[in-house]
Order: sequence, then C-alpha cells, then structure tokens
Amino acid sequence: MDKEVRDYIDAIPAEHRPLFDRLHRLILEAQSEAAVIISYKMPTCQVGKRRFHVGAWKQGVSLYGHHGRDAGFASRHPALISGKSTIRLRPEDAASIPDVEFRDLARAALEP
Repeated sequence: MDKEVRDYIDAIPAEHRPLFDRLHRLILEAQSEAAVIISYKMPTCQVGKRRFHVGAWKQGVSLYGHHGRDAGFASRHPALISGKSTIRLRPEDAASIPDVEFRDLARAALEP
C-alpha cells in the first residue's frame, strides 16, 4: 500500500475506522487481485478498468463506483443509496449487513 493510501486511512476518525477496515478487508477478500490506489482523493480498489472507491465521510463510510453492478445490494438496502451509485453506510447500518453481502457487492462492482 502506498504512502498516500496509508495517510488517508490513518486520518479516518477512530469512530469510523472499524467500518472502513471491515469494508476494505471484505473488498480485498472478494477481489484479491485488486490494486489499492488513490483516486478522487480516496482509496480505490481497481481491477482492470473497474474501480470501487471507499471513502470516509462525517457519518461513516461511502462506497462509490458500482454503477448498477451491485449484486442486488441497492434493491435490498434502498435507504442506503444516495444518487446513482453511492452507498452511504453509518456504522449502525453496516452492523446488520452480513459480510457476504459486501463481498458480493465488491465482486460485482469489480468484475471485469
């Protein structure tokens, strides 16, 4: 992981760091070949031309870049969708969602 990614992660507020770490781990479990880079000033997992951004915000963590490739996540959790392709997760929202859903989301988002 390069310094820019590490600096971003180190700056995440302590109350959101466990959620970020969980999502980051699950994405890499789903797509182990993903490179982690900085894009749009946030950590981004990239496989080929596909990118899946994971960014901290004041109330939690957001996922960007699934563009309809979400393995049904949006239809199961419509209250978490903001705009066309942003999933906003507060720690309490993510706590009730099983890991398998996030892995499936990452797999679908990054599938070439």
